[in-house]
Amino acid sequence: MAAEEINKPPSLPPYPEMILSAIEALNEANGCNKTSISKYIESKYGDLPAGHTALLSHHLNRMKDTGELVFWKNNYMKPDPNAPPRRGRGRPPKPKDPLSPGSDLPPARPRGRPPKDPNAPPKPVKPKAATGGSGKPRGRPRKMARPTGGITTGTATTTSAVPMTAGSGRPRGRPPKVKAATMTEVSVQN
Repeated sequence: MAAEEINKPPSLPPYPEMILSAIEALNEANGCNKTSISKYIESKYGDLPAGHTALLSHHLNRMKDTGELVFWKNNYMKPDPNAPPRRGRGRPPKPKDPLSPGSDLPPARPRGRPPKDPNAPPKPVKPKAATGGSGKPRGRPRKMARPTGGITTGTATTTSAVPMTAGSGRPRGRPPKVKAATMTEVSVQN
């Protein structure tokens, strides 16, 4: 506080008084914004401290929070004692029902899941349905083995649907590269 009073010229009144006098003098219907209040104070008092805008903002916010000023649509004004309180945006809060002084409040429910009753009888176990009704097994069908022996002529061989095991058939992945020497042997035989 002592440092502020040393920097402030002795002729200046406190900021709340200057702000209230500016709002009264400007006398605008919808209130005064921060720039008009600042310009009025500069024109009336002239010699202001270096941090005038920061001091003005601080005092305006403090006066707004304490209720000395009302802030509405970016304007500051004195509160009207007869005016109803202004509502902000959004849905208004529900009115609280006043309780009679003799009535007792029920105890508040604790948070979380209620504990199980040790004396309660056990619930009957529900029988599970055997199948979904279609008769098919659930999930992806097993991979079936490919028929061996190549192309058959005339006689049709039926293969049973046997699942392919890990060791049967071709190995997984890309086949190894065929060497050029074996290719020539195959072509000579034909």
